[in-house]
Amino acid sequence: MSTTTTDVHSHGEHGDHEHNPYHQHHFATMEQQFDTSKLGMWLFLATEILLFGGLFVGFGLMQHRYPREFIEAHEHLKQLVAGQLFPLYGALNTMVLLVSSWTMVMGVNAAQTDQKKKLVRYLVITILLACVFLVVKYVEYSHKFNDHLLPGMFYGHQSEDLIKGTHGYATFFAFYFMMTGLHGIHVLVGIGLLSWLVMRARRGDFTSSYYTPVDLVGLYWHIVDVIWIYLFPLYYLIS
Repeated sequence: MSTTTTDVHSHGEHGDHEHNPYHQHHFATMEQQFDTSKLGMWLFLATEILLFGGLFVGFGLMQHRYPREFIEAHEHLKQLVAGQLFPLYGALNTMVLLVSSWTMVMGVNAAQTDQKKKLVRYLVITILLACVFLVVKYVEYSHKFNDHLLPGMFYGHQSEDLIKGTHGYATFFAFYFMMTGLHGIHVLVGIGLLSWLVMRARRGDFTSSYYTPVDLVGLYWHIVDVIWIYLFPLYYLIS
């Protein structure tokens, strides 16, 4: 996660108002403004955790109801690699997001240390990695659509189901598309926020005395990555 020292935001009550154009009038100091902004972001991220937490609970309840179907259905998320089934797409996307978390951390560090070019570079790399994630997910989704491995009433793979006449397989893919799709929307939002940061960084808006937006978007991106870290074993390594 990104780390921040609040002392670089503290300039004194009068100095902030006179010299920092990003100091909002309703905050006494830049330090107070930063702390309040970060607290607000953590509260927002808590609601995101609650949202996905409810879906994880729902998945667990359905897995308890259809244990064999869920185990068999997750095999369709694997690809044949060297003669063995391996969750290639899921593992690749996991590595992509882990690297993107590192580039985001380095971007925050660059903002803290007045390294404008490095900040822009790391933000752009993070955006590119997020795009790679979405491309891999698109390829994976395409295979599922071609095989009729669709959610709910659209599921059409019954001919190869080992357990006939059950809703377990359709339920598994309903949760799969719902949770990974919702996560994908969060990745898209992250790309938008990162692009906004790149535009501002190129203007020179961020310095060691003001980098709050970079830090807050970094927190958001790390939560998106952490959620995937839980989704990967839940869907691709289930046993």
